[in-house]
Amino acid sequence: MKNMTKPQVLSTRNKRKIKENLQAYSMLLPNLVLFIAFSIYPCIWTLKFIFYRYSGLASEVPKFIGLDNLMRVFRDDIYWKAARNTFVYAGAKIIIIIPLAFLLALFLSKKRKGNGLLQSVIFVPTIMSAAVMGLVFYLLFNVYNGQINYYLMEWNIIKQPINWLGAKNAMETLVITAIWGGVGNYMVYFIAGLQRISEETLESARIDGANSIQTVWNITLPMLGPILKIILMLSITAAFHDMTNVMVLTEGGPNYSTMVLSLYGYSFFFPVSASSITLPQYGYGAAVSAVSAMIAGIVTVIYLKLSKKLDDVY
Repeated sequence: MKNMTKPQVLSTRNKRKIKENLQAYSMLLPNLVLFIAFSIYPCIWTLKFIFYRYSGLASEVPKFIGLDNLMRVFRDDIYWKAARNTFVYAGAKIIIIIPLAFLLALFLSKKRKGNGLLQSVIFVPTIMSAAVMGLVFYLLFNVYNGQINYYLMEWNIIKQPINWLGAKNAMETLVITAIWGGVGNYMVYFIAGLQRISEETLESARIDGANSIQTVWNITLPMLGPILKIILMLSITAAFHDMTNVMVLTEGGPNYSTMVLSLYGYSFFFPVSASSITLPQYGYGAAVSAVSAMIAGIVTVIYLKLSKKLDDVY
């Protein structure tokens, strides 16, 4: 390149850079195509049908109705019942699952015999199919021949079978199922964070006279701040789109007592037996999904702002 002029050198470098970029883009292209086909396009399709009345039947032509679908959402008592159920479900799940995952991580992160096996056993439900997991819990909590009622009656704890999937207890059953299926995932995140805390730091706290609880509260938890923010973010988003367990166990019933936002929107595209919907309503389903996405987005923004303020404080 010594005999080349400056413009020639720049031209050669640009050609090399373009060639490198083409290689990178060619590897990204398949993922980009799939992302557009299965994420961007369905979102655009959904947003389009917010303004139409359409049941999906071949003989029906979509009818433009403006903002009627959106206005219907705000007048829909069942929708807001589903919103309340979603916040109850998400709140109960997060309040229980994160402390439980942290305590399990504290116990199982120590180098003890058998801890690796216990970690694997607790993590296994995370990789199970949510539909299979829901079916297993349906068989466990079945009111007449479920194993839970059988053993509770066998041990004389209860005298009559409890309707675990009835209106009174169904939400608690769903929360238990969600905790069992997700605690292993968050436990692994906590264990990864705990392994980054040096033993010297913890030893220094003990030398200064801190007991185990003080060490965890003043040293371990603050140092787990970044990973805890990720876990909270994941748990919030997961709770808002978690519907498989609900669909398998209760389908949102009885009488919409366990209906959640994601399943309610789904039911207008693919009606479920526990709802009163008989024919698909693509337009209204799209409006329900859009409003639900806005609610989830608002919750996420609030959480991000609160977490940023905590960062500024500490």
